[in-house]
Amino acid sequence: MGFKPIPTLVALALALVIWFIPVPEGVSAQAWHLLALFVGIIAAIIGKAMPIGAVAVIAITLVALLGITVPEVDPETGKAIANPAGQAAKDALSSLNNSLIWMIGVAIMISRGLLKTGLGTRFGYMFTALWGKRTIGVAYSLVISDLVLAPVTPSNTARGGAIVHPVMRAIAAGFDSDPENGTEGRIGKYLALVNYHANIISCMLFITATAPNPLVVKLIAEATNSDISISWGTWFTAMVVPGLTAMILMPLILFWLYTPEIKQTPNATELAKEKLKEMGPMSRNEWIMLGIFGLLLVLWAGVPAMIFGKGAEVDATTTTFIGLSLLLLTGVLTWDDVLKEKSAWDTVVWFAALVMMATFLNKLGLIGWFSGLLGSSISGLGLNWVAGCGLLTLAYIYSHYMFASGTAHVTAMLGAFYAAGLALGAPPMLYALVLAASTSIMMSLTHYASGSSPVIYGSGYVTMTEWWKAGFIMSVIEIIIFATVGVMWWKVLGYW
Repeated sequence: MGFKPIPTLVALALALVIWFIPVPEGVSAQAWHLLALFVGIIAAIIGKAMPIGAVAVIAITLVALLGITVPEVDPETGKAIANPAGQAAKDALSSLNNSLIWMIGVAIMISRGLLKTGLGTRFGYMFTALWGKRTIGVAYSLVISDLVLAPVTPSNTARGGAIVHPVMRAIAAGFDSDPENGTEGRIGKYLALVNYHANIISCMLFITATAPNPLVVKLIAEATNSDISISWGTWFTAMVVPGLTAMILMPLILFWLYTPEIKQTPNATELAKEKLKEMGPMSRNEWIMLGIFGLLLVLWAGVPAMIFGKGAEVDATTTTFIGLSLLLLTGVLTWDDVLKEKSAWDTVVWFAALVMMATFLNKLGLIGWFSGLLGSSISGLGLNWVAGCGLLTLAYIYSHYMFASGTAHVTAMLGAFYAAGLALGAPPMLYALVLAASTSIMMSLTHYASGSSPVIYGSGYVTMTEWWKAGFIMSVIEIIIFATVGVMWWKVLGYW
């Protein structure tokens, strides 16, 4: 059987219940039926009824088959749609033309170069060799490693779980800190938590640091008819001050919460130096990877446009294709490497399906209706926009306890919550940045909150209770940082 029966039945039941509920006043039947399908798909993803890519293919198929995105008459001409079945198929596949989806997919392919060449691992050991004489120094080495890799590693699972985590485990093993021996408290527990939370905070800083971020950008642009268009450079500029503040404080807070038994680690620098010696000098492919890495940062940050004017600007998606093309031309990656990067192709498929459904929920007016309902409910409480948006934001963040996918959460809730905040009177750019930051903050909460959490939690250094406690405390601290440092920084930038 290709699906899990119980989660599948739950998802199907939810979809059918919503489908056959009388359509509320102010909502079209098409929008309501698409909502039913959407809720069923999200429930299947949360319940892991099937792999997310497989669920996405079924979603695309159902949208094409049921024709729920196609109006009875063309709204522009007032005439019947000539080929409704063909139009439904085009609608179902429409998001495969979305440049942001291809940007994230190609960037995942590029990140394979970091793994293949060993450059990512080398970064980790280099920083540990420099600052690893104390446990807190080792922690900041892991932080810097994740931060350096984040702009070109949109799979935070690959970055935190496949690149930085093995380095962290090697260091912990060097101090005989092993869950199987009951010695995780020596240093491994602390470093595992730093490993994870550095991974999550890095996601805040760059659009390309995790898959949900481009979706956030797209939904915000759609909600404002592209009046609020957040570029790679704008995102980084907005997030860098509050994000780095959180990144600097995080290892200190976790050190206080879960103080490691070992606080001096002179052996860590020796271990890192030995590993670097084993790796030898940087290879040709590592140097090429490093050069391409630097080029991507320059282009994503918009440096050519700053120097030569708007005509020299390179689109962010085009930049990722430049990077991949150079890796293929130089032989750092082969086409077989690209074909084997299953997570990239998987992301393109499920991302396209979720974006497509969210887009048509907005086009059919469902998001506008729901946000109006939500906004009027909060307005009925007599709150101003600051308090109202505060409640919306807290609900958005802590509802992530019910989600195992950041992308599913963003798809299900961000558009409606953003529209509700605007209806309350929130400055559009300010609230867009609040929800963008919240999308990463919410991933700190649980051991299933993002792709990297099961990998790091699964290594056994941290119990579930410890993980959830650290996640909740860090979420509160990050909310406070963004509500103070972040809001003041955005005021300086003129975003509200």
